[in-house]
Amino acid sequence: MPSGSSPVRDALESYLAGRVKAERLVIAVSTEYYREARDGRREALQPLIDVIDRASPGIVELGTVQGGSGFAISLAERPFPKQHEQELRRAAEVVLSGGGMRDAGYVKAAETTHPASRISHLVSWIRSLFRSPSA
Repeated sequence: MPSGSSPVRDALESYLAGRVKAERLVIAVSTEYYREARDGRREALQPLIDVIDRASPGIVELGTVQGGSGFAISLAERPFPKQHEQELRRAAEVVLSGGGMRDAGYVKAAETTHPASRISHLVSWIRSLFRSPSA
């Protein structure tokens, strides 16, 4: 997780302090993850996304873009299952501390990742096909 203040860092700290519910953390993390960040932030959030995908698959909805190519991705708002909050808390602590996939216990991420997160990677790949070469 990059140093300094960011909406995700603030949400992580607030969640771990008990000031923010899991749903708010899921929204902040998912928004940042599904944004087109390619500077390492996406990989840093992977332990949290893995938990979110297993606990509440289908966190994003695909739609059409008016007047353009590609997909509109929006967050599907639904309650986060209570039985997965401890796992979410552990992943939040790992990400906030700057730990990676190995520290979060996701050494074999491909085996533990929910199929919904594989879909997000497929969607990213499809979107990249429609981007102009200069982008």
